[in-house]
Amino acid sequence: MLVLFNTLTRREEEFKSIKKGKVGLYTCGPTVYNYAHIGNLRAYFFDDILKRTLEFNGYKVKHVMNITDVGHLTSDADVGEDKMEKGAEREHKTAWEIAEFYTKSFKTDLADMNILPPDIWCRATDHIKEQIELIKILEKKGYTYKTRDGIYFDTAKFPDYGKLSQIKNQELKAGARIDIGDKKNITDFALWKFSPPLHKRQMEWKSPWGIGFPGWHIECSAMSTKYLDQPFDIHCGGIEHIPVHHNNEIAQSEAAYNKPLANYWLHNEHLIAGSGEKMAKSEGNFITLDVLKQKGYSSLAYRFLLLQTHYRKQMNFSFEALTSAQIGLNRFYEAVAELPKEKQIIDANIEKEFTEKINRDLNVSEALALLWPEIKNKSISQKLILRLDEVLGLKIKENLKKPKKESPTEIPEEVKILVQQREKARTDKDWAKSDEVRLQLEKMGYKVEDNKTGTKISKI
Repeated sequence: MLVLFNTLTRREEEFKSIKKGKVGLYTCGPTVYNYAHIGNLRAYFFDDILKRTLEFNGYKVKHVMNITDVGHLTSDADVGEDKMEKGAEREHKTAWEIAEFYTKSFKTDLADMNILPPDIWCRATDHIKEQIELIKILEKKGYTYKTRDGIYFDTAKFPDYGKLSQIKNQELKAGARIDIGDKKNITDFALWKFSPPLHKRQMEWKSPWGIGFPGWHIECSAMSTKYLDQPFDIHCGGIEHIPVHHNNEIAQSEAAYNKPLANYWLHNEHLIAGSGEKMAKSEGNFITLDVLKQKGYSSLAYRFLLLQTHYRKQMNFSFEALTSAQIGLNRFYEAVAELPKEKQIIDANIEKEFTEKINRDLNVSEALALLWPEIKNKSISQKLILRLDEVLGLKIKENLKKPKKESPTEIPEEVKILVQQREKARTDKDWAKSDEVRLQLEKMGYKVEDNKTGTKISKI
């Protein structure tokens, strides 16, 4: 039995698909105006674990992910610049070039982390017609009104508005001012925005209401319904999407078609940076996957680190933790290479326990912890580990090789990483950090000597 925590009901529920053996899965994709950071990638890693677990349980998954390349403003209140136009201005490129470049970068990051791609990529700019048609339906049903800056959804006419975040007795303030135009209620949101007067945007289209561009939320409703029908099984995203984006999706989709948008809503928690704040582009405290690779870490080491925290728990990121993950992953590969090929009776018991853990709301951290003592005791087979890697996604088969014998003068990769960290600490004049890493190296059996040309490492 697969059990998932449904944000809509705030409880764990047995998963039951609409169509036997098949799952419709929609996951919120990136706004492609900048690089994805490792906090963003935690969300796509969570989507990947969910998808892999569904497939491990025998489901055929139809996975759809959107690419937001228009309409996502810098404020959730439907004001501010379009992030794509802002990115184009920042880099002196067209908005279309920005979208193409960062979409390609995002797909590269997913491949590096061994995150399975969706079956369908859908860009907002390729589905303007579908978005306009959905707005027409809402207009005909009386859910829309026009302001000076666009067409808005009237949340007061949808009694269930806010049910995903369980808003109760919400205060709807009439006439709330926005930059241009007036909203009737503070929670109303833009379905279509008009292009500013006397200013031609790079991305704009004709519509029954005037030249402009779609609001951010309408794309997901239009595209998910097109490719998965309504209702579909599972909708995913980060917890930051709950109060605005996903509440708005539910409102416009259910108002249009009088039936649920999705049966299960799953959300992942944030990655917390060293500052104690969530990692975010807007906060300027983000780290990309390329930065990790430049520091000598593998993308799969970051995946291995993510496997150790449940998706509904905040995760604190540090390079110390990543170093431990890199070391742990290397040892994991080496230990698996020493395992016997098959152990049928014991394997069956371990697989059963592993499956029970991942099927309890994707508790992959406990499932991974289950494997370590079995691997160390050589009481599990390579064959089973490779089978379980269908969920873990660590590319064990590709890394299944005997550990090479270390020569007396050769420095292991994990030691090199620590040396790089210490040198950075010294450059930053973070002497406490430098001493901490030196002690760690000494515990690992390496002597550290500093000279004018850098740091010399030798076996104790």
